[in-house]
Amino acid sequence: MILLINDKPTETKAQTLAGLVVELNIEGAFALALNQNFVPKSQYANTLINENDRIEIVAPMQGG
Repeated sequence: MILLINDKPTETKAQTLAGLVVELNIEGAFALALNQNFVPKSQYANTLINENDRIEIVAPMQGG
């Protein structure tokens, strides 16, 4: 299926956010928003993704 990840069309075979994290090899500190709603990491395994969903991968920033 095709998802829009950080505004870029991306093909995936993952069915959940947890599967997507593994497939994309996302590591370190990050947060995921699914269709503009942040999802707690504890829910990634139970959160299904669907064709044309919008995923935002957000990394914390430091500075001032």
